[in-house]
Amino acid sequence: MYQERLKIDWWTVAIWAILTVFGVLNIYSATYSGDLSSLFSLKSFGGKQLLWLAIATVAAILVLFAEPRFFSNGAYPIYAVVLLLLVATLFLAVTVNGGKSWIEIGGFRFQPSEFAKFATALALSKYMSAIDVEWKQMRTKLVALAIMGIPAGLVLLQHDAGSALVFAAFVLPLFREGLSGAILVVGLVAVVLFVLALLVNKYILIGALVLIALFYLFVWLNKRTAKNWWRTIGLLLLCSAFIFSVDILYKQLDDHQRERIEVLLGKNDDLQGSGYNVHQSKIAIGSGGFFGKGYLKGTITKADFVPEQHTDFIFCTVGEEWGWLGSSLLVALYVWLLVRLINMAERQRSTFSRFYGYSVASILFMHLFVNVGMVLGLVPVIGIPLPFFSYGGSSLLAFTILLFVFIRLDATKNQLY
Repeated sequence: MYQERLKIDWWTVAIWAILTVFGVLNIYSATYSGDLSSLFSLKSFGGKQLLWLAIATVAAILVLFAEPRFFSNGAYPIYAVVLLLLVATLFLAVTVNGGKSWIEIGGFRFQPSEFAKFATALALSKYMSAIDVEWKQMRTKLVALAIMGIPAGLVLLQHDAGSALVFAAFVLPLFREGLSGAILVVGLVAVVLFVLALLVNKYILIGALVLIALFYLFVWLNKRTAKNWWRTIGLLLLCSAFIFSVDILYKQLDDHQRERIEVLLGKNDDLQGSGYNVHQSKIAIGSGGFFGKGYLKGTITKADFVPEQHTDFIFCTVGEEWGWLGSSLLVALYVWLLVRLINMAERQRSTFSRFYGYSVASILFMHLFVNVGMVLGLVPVIGIPLPFFSYGGSSLLAFTILLFVFIRLDATKNQLY
């Protein structure tokens, strides 16, 4: 154990420590008022997060002392237990901010969906390390899709679309392991068509696709290859069917989710309703200037203009009090962590460790991209936390375990699991 301890990537541990401590300070500042208790008081959100940080630190130490094979051998049982918790949540959950993703036991709340990402990463890593996995087989694609899709579907049933969306991040490590790049292209095309179908009349959009198809056929294709004609016509029909189905898919979203998408696309400028949070968060970030107003001196923060500023919108507290410089350094710290995780993943000998490392990086990237993007008004507001930073015991504990399991696997990267 002593030799293995020397191989721990302490730089990654240091980044985690900086992010979590800086997060606690900003949570305290986001809820600070002149008569508020001290940081170490459990009456403040900062004090509560500090307690969760202590619990997460203990969990991290236990993970570092655990036998690495425990995570490989226990991947499927852990996944099964979390699925049972997700099912139980559908029946036992308490409603928080419109979602039913929390289980409350004796005044203690926890969110199983946060731990589902960790469990899914383990299960997918275990499956991808199996000897008989071959991407040319349809069975491999279906099993991988099921491992990702089942927890995502259960989370979606809890009216937590943001957390369900995060499971799409697992496509990136699957792509690293040999999944065809065509899947990513299809996904991007689907997103573009979905947005265009909301902005443009569907008949005009299909007409444009027909013109593009004709141009493609008559200018670029070899006219003697008949299969190219049928392939192009098939793709055109498939895209047209998807465009007509957008209305059906769109109606499946909750009212507030549709309103937020419309605000983002400029179809609805509801600055007093769905667009209020983003509008106020951009004002707060812009008011910080280059250096910021100073710690505990954010006027917009103190006036409580931005709802949920200590959770999903914590980044605007950084922008107002620490300015462009502080915000840039925070993003740079996350980027440094992601780069380190990818480099660590590439040096693993086992498929299990490598895939798990890429899964950790992909999950963190998805959270960072969506959280910062929604605060800046670049993506719809779907409500997912900034890793290690936003207020929330379940997310802090789950992200810490997710990260430190990989740190532990990397400590013995020359072993096969």
